[in-house]
Amino acid sequence: MLLRYRGSEGMLAWAFHRISGVAIWSFVVLHVVDIFLAGANPQAYDDLLAFYASPVGRTFEVLLGAALFYHALNGLRIIIMDFWPAMTIYHRQLWYASWVIFVGVGLPGAYIILKPIWS
Repeated sequence: MLLRYRGSEGMLAWAFHRISGVAIWSFVVLHVVDIFLAGANPQAYDDLLAFYASPVGRTFEVLLGAALFYHALNGLRIIIMDFWPAMTIYHRQLWYASWVIFVGVGLPGAYIILKPIWS
């Protein structure tokens, strides 16, 4: 079997890091396309900006922000373990600490982004 869940926080951190990386890469591709549209087809660009401001677009923006933030926090966790190998015994605690930061900062950020939908 190609993919097999082996359990624990390390496997989840690995999977979420890869998924968030693909999401970030997808955004970069989309960003290149929308910047291209600014010069090639201004009307299509304006339509795309209107989509970004819509509830669906704002939801995607929150998901992108979550992917970026998780990827960054998990990357810092990996850097800590790379530079200080003795910290690998605390990888679970570091992962949970990154989730506390993720939720503590991410939820208010998501609220700010989504607030215009409810106004």
